[in-house]
Amino acid sequence: MMDPIYGRIAANKRRTFFLFFLYALLFGAIGYFVGIYLGEPVAGIVLAGLIFIVLFLISYFGGQGVVTRMAGAREVSKQEEPYLYNTVEALSIAAGKPMPKIYIIETEVPNAFAAGRNPDNAILAVTRGLMNRLDRQELEGVIAHEMAHINNYDVLLATVAIVLAGTIIFVSVIARRMLFFGGMGRRGGRRGGQGQIIMIIILLIIAILAPIFAQLLKFAISRQREYMADATAANFTGYPEGLASALEKITDQQVKDSPIENRALEGLYTVNPSLGARSRNRQSVLFSTHPPAEDRIKRLRAM
Repeated sequence: MMDPIYGRIAANKRRTFFLFFLYALLFGAIGYFVGIYLGEPVAGIVLAGLIFIVLFLISYFGGQGVVTRMAGAREVSKQEEPYLYNTVEALSIAAGKPMPKIYIIETEVPNAFAAGRNPDNAILAVTRGLMNRLDRQELEGVIAHEMAHINNYDVLLATVAIVLAGTIIFVSVIARRMLFFGGMGRRGGRRGGQGQIIMIIILLIIAILAPIFAQLLKFAISRQREYMADATAANFTGYPEGLASALEKITDQQVKDSPIENRALEGLYTVNPSLGARSRNRQSVLFSTHPPAEDRIKRLRAM
């Protein structure tokens, strides 16, 4: 029988490629209908395919770079942050995985995230506040949680989802501008009128569905992955209370409009920074990328 962890890893890989497939279909459809409007449907599909390939390469090979820039994180060395470096190094050895590159976000709001495409090409970012406000066992719990995401290949799905979701929203904005400012009345005659109607319909569909699809990509980062990462982290450290206590502190110390509050990145963080202390409330997290913090803490303390 397959080990549950390896089953989860395999499922994450399948889900990631399925998301790419859906994304390719969306772009192909857009290219096809825009091509019809321009009288060159094949050219539209080819152009959409080229755009998709570029985005695929960016997401897969450079996604972690995009994420760290969006988060305002900077890479640090062992000489700069020996305490943090040694903590991550010890947990990497315990997990039997390569050590990720370490990044710092200069804000006193405590939180952390991991990104990348696999354990050999991953990064781990923590805020200054996380280091200042947690004790050693709590810090180890949070770092172990993020390393569990790396180990379970959650980071690949999360990183890809962020890049693709952001691009889809951008396409939606362009579509709306084309609809209202694109000079739809330039073509004349019956053919032009038909083409304009098709374009208006397509652009309306894109403008409505693109943000929804972007949210679905973020929600594809299943809430169950947080529970599994918590459990894996507890196994790494052998001390579930460390992470449970850390989650209490991190949840209570999120603040509104903080430097790390970013809708595109909220699914990556240990605790959703957009919800803050409200992440204990079930109604607040109904459409969140994270389960209620209270549930996570209870599960850890029940181990």
